[in-house]
Amino acid sequence: MITPSTLALLGFIGICFLAAMSGAIFRPGDWYEDLAKPSWRPPRWLFAPAWTVLYLTIAISGWLVWRRWGFAGAEVPLIVYFVSLAINSTWSMFFFGLHRPGLAFADLMLLWLSIVATIWAFYPIEPDAALLLLPYLCWVTFAGALNFTIWRMNRVPARA
Repeated sequence: MITPSTLALLGFIGICFLAAMSGAIFRPGDWYEDLAKPSWRPPRWLFAPAWTVLYLTIAISGWLVWRRWGFAGAEVPLIVYFVSLAINSTWSMFFFGLHRPGLAFADLMLLWLSIVATIWAFYPIEPDAALLLLPYLCWVTFAGALNFTIWRMNRVPARA
C-alpha cells in the first residue's frame, strides 16, 4: 500500500523534474558548440547525471520539510522552495533558448540567492533538509562562474 507520505515524496520528485524539463526543451545545440568556453568546464556528459542527483536531493529536501510540518505549518519556507524551483526552470530558456548568457547569469544570481533563502528557511524546521541543499548551492555557484566566463569570453565588442 502506498502511504500519503510516499505519494508526497513522488509529488516532490515530479515537481522537481517538471522544473528540469526546461533543460530538455532548450538544448545546447550548434549555437552553444560554437561558443568559446574555458578549459576547466566539465564534459557535457556530466551535466545530466549531476542534475539528476541534485533534483532528487532537492525533492527529498522539500519532502522532509513537508513531512515535518506539512504545507500549512511550513507555508513560507515551502513557498521560498517553490519560487526557487521556478527560477531554476528559467535558466535553460535564457541561456540556450534565447542565447542570452548575460540574462542567464542574472537568473543564476537570483537562483543562488533563492537557494540560500531556502536553506535558511529550512534549517530551523529540518536541518537535514537544509544540508541536502548544500551540494545544489555548490553546483549553482560553479555554474555561475562557468556561465559568467562563457558570457565574458563571447561578448561582442561595442561599436565605436
